[in-house]
Amino acid sequence: MDQRRRRVSRLLAASIVSLAVVATGTVAAHEEYVVDEEHDVDVPTFFGDTLTDPFVVGPLLVGAFAVTVAIAGYLRFRPFQRDLAAFQTAMGEYTDYVPWLLRISLGIPLIGAGFAGYFISPALEVDLRILQVVLGFCLLFGLATRVVALVTLAAYLVGVVIWPVLLLQWEFVGGLLAIALIGSGRPSADHVLQRVAGTRGTVYGRIDPVYGRARTLQERVDGYRRYLPTVVRLGLGSTFIYLGLTQKLLQPGLALAVVDRYDLAATVPASPELWVLGAGLAEVALGLALIAGLFTRASAGTAIAVFTLTLFALPDDPVLAHVALFGMASVLLITGGGPYAVDGHLERVATDADELEVMPTGGD
Repeated sequence: MDQRRRRVSRLLAASIVSLAVVATGTVAAHEEYVVDEEHDVDVPTFFGDTLTDPFVVGPLLVGAFAVTVAIAGYLRFRPFQRDLAAFQTAMGEYTDYVPWLLRISLGIPLIGAGFAGYFISPALEVDLRILQVVLGFCLLFGLATRVVALVTLAAYLVGVVIWPVLLLQWEFVGGLLAIALIGSGRPSADHVLQRVAGTRGTVYGRIDPVYGRARTLQERVDGYRRYLPTVVRLGLGSTFIYLGLTQKLLQPGLALAVVDRYDLAATVPASPELWVLGAGLAEVALGLALIAGLFTRASAGTAIAVFTLTLFALPDDPVLAHVALFGMASVLLITGGGPYAVDGHLERVATDADELEVMPTGGD
């Protein structure tokens, strides 16, 4: 009996630990940035041993059940509705700053990469200083923003073909597409120059060759601006899924090396296998939630919390590698899920339910 109680106690303790692991799920998101060698681990053997260990599978199942119950409870009782409505209203007041936020989030990493001597990803030591610094400063100041975003995207995609390691910064695709879609916004050099060029009698207006074409392009693109949250969701969510799969689940030796290097099993007392499997599954689940647009603001807030924890848990992980992720998650806090998001369907269901509750029942 005592032995059985000890087993139950250990399983409950491991379950609590698994929730902590899920909460810090993407700590060590870019493993290749902080370790040079990985453990010699056979992937089928790793999963065979791990998925038959009750002190790994049990906590993961408990964690998944707890998350499912929390979601079901929220959908059933919908607490804090006024708080959430006030939060959404406050976030909506920052909509005008979304282009500026995106430009900073992509421009600063490009400038930093140029001066540090690597190409976009710290894992790729290729010196393209002038190219990255010029593109980064153009994005930062909002000069020829859409064109620069597309040129940067083309450079990244060509780089991925040559150096697949650039896939570690896959969020650049979604971020740059979002900038090309929404434009420079304010404050930006584009806005200032367009205002000067569009003012009658200005000398610059007579010589400016771009104003007319830029205005035509902007009018054509404006109809698609509402899809910005969708583009950001897809870019950020697919990045999480890629990192969770390639850096953890399909390469557990690399993730185990990170757990050992930073002694994460002592920080949160869980087995290294539980750390790797829990973190990988958490990243994939968070990515799927973002792509689906399920609790988008909550998912984005979770992502920001995880990135912040990473800065403390992995002091060697380069900060610039996460700036674009921070920025894109912050954009989703402001915009919400946008078109083609599950959140929209949930809101419609909730609205219909409220209308049914207040509908008069009639009488004689």
